Amino acid sequence: MMTERFQPRSWILLGSGILLAALILLPPILPTYVTILITQSLIFAIVAMSLDILIGYTGLGALGHAAFFAIGAYTTAILVTKHQAPLSSTLLWSIVLAAGSSAAVGFLPLRASGIYFLMITLAIAMCVWGLAYRWVSLTGGDNGITGIPRPDLGLPWKMSDPLYFYYLILVFFLICTVLLFILIRSPYGKTLVGIRDSETRMKVLGYNIWLHKYLAFVIAGAFAGLAGGLYAYYNSFVGPNDANLGICMELLLMVILGGPGTLVGAGLGAFIITFLKNMVSVYTERWLMVMAVVYILTALYAPDGIMGLLKNFQKRRQGP
Repeated sequence: MMTERFQPRSWILLGSGILLAALILLPPILPTYVTILITQSLIFAIVAMSLDILIGYTGLGALGHAAFFAIGAYTTAILVTKHQAPLSSTLLWSIVLAAGSSAAVGFLPLRASGIYFLMITLAIAMCVWGLAYRWVSLTGGDNGITGIPRPDLGLPWKMSDPLYFYYLILVFFLICTVLLFILIRSPYGKTLVGIRDSETRMKVLGYNIWLHKYLAFVIAGAFAGLAGGLYAYYNSFVGPNDANLGICMELLLMVILGGPGTLVGAGLGAFIITFLKNMVSVYTERWLMVMAVVYILTALYAPDGIMGLLKNFQKRRQGP
């Protein structure tokens, strides 16, 4: 029998449709500063969703995901400023080098689990930070790489305009979102969820647990590298701080706040943290303390994130 209430999937589809319409229609009438913040949020949403593949769907508590984000950003920055490479080449190499780096170092953290996996991934991020800081001839050291121009696509619309650049980022965000949803809905994605829920059971069924985790690590690194390349164009500057502990914690908080195991939640967390960070930093330099308070409140009162709260609310409405 059909019920008059919307099913949870119907609510998700309706909310996604409204959000997509808002992302397309609202920016032309919003203040330029808000459009710029939304652009930044979309870029970090790609990183957060890729991290959610590890945390929410595979059960791997990765803390150093900013390493591959920074590799992608530096790759684009170097190719643009030193070789005047076009958008297609810079982003392709950002993806390849970030995925290659994650493939090269993925053997280390996957030999461990739990807190040890978390700490090894953080150590990898700190190594990338150290290289960016010390390899002055390539990365510019503490001064970073400045003057990164927006891409020229040969269109009548100049990407130097924040609105047109926003729509370019929106296209990449939508493509990445579709690809990530296809991934988690595929048999491979369902296998990752099975590994997260019961690794022993999946091993008994004959699945290669290590290989599935390794591929997830590489795929997540590739998406982070793409987002890093887009961020280089957005920020026109790349520095060692793009791989520091603060960025690592922000990405983790985005996933936890939105709700692990829900790509929508990771994207939502990216929007909240990005806006909160930029708004709070206007009034105080201690915005990291505000981030810490948000993390504590989330851990105490919303351990499953915002999406978990919404699911619980929907269940209470439906009743027993």
